Amino acid sequence: MKRQPAEILREYGPFPGVEAVHGVTYDGKRVWFASGDALHVLDPATGQTLRTLDVTANAGTAFDGKHLYQIAERQIQKIDPQTGEVVATIPAPGDGNDSGMAWAEGTLWVGQWQARKIHQIDPETGKVLRTIESNRFVTGVTWVDGELWHGTWESEESDLRRVDPASGEVLERLDMPAGVGVSGLESDGADQFFCGGGTSGKLRAVRRPRKG
Repeated sequence: MKRQPAEILREYGPFPGVEAVHGVTYDGKRVWFASGDALHVLDPATGQTLRTLDVTANAGTAFDGKHLYQIAERQIQKIDPQTGEVVATIPAPGDGNDSGMAWAEGTLWVGQWQARKIHQIDPETGKVLRTIESNRFVTGVTWVDGELWHGTWESEESDLRRVDPASGEVLERLDMPAGVGVSGLESDGADQFFCGGGTSGKLRAVRRPRKG
């Protein structure tokens, strides 16, 4: 397993009225982050928040290219990002104990925090298609270039880890600095991750290691 310190490229926030950052996703241009009772849109170039949607948003967030998906207690809401309208809901696999969420391969991948699992689920029905076990609390989840990464935050220690999606084996670790936690996690599809900072109310951009 490769292991190295995480390189934090930039910090955003804290933001007015935001007590904690939960889920994080990226739509190709802007970062969306969940703060409990709202979804916020951030321009990562300027650090400015552009819009806010009034929806329950207390855990993971994902984007399928058209709709947002947002965990709200025991369900996952499918949201029109233009209007904020909830167009559908499905049950969340953790029954209220869900954490991060990502979109990949036409399905949703949902973290189970203290259960230390990631479930691949059907986005239409919520049916669990398969489960990957972790050995740490799972916070954010993201896919990039066929790689599955998830955040951990346990006993005041936090890291980003790349895992084998078949076996769950940890292949690579990026250790966050002491006192810096990871709640939500999303890749920009290139060379950085966006990491929610939990109750710090901050977002952080972390360099994604080059392959090889």
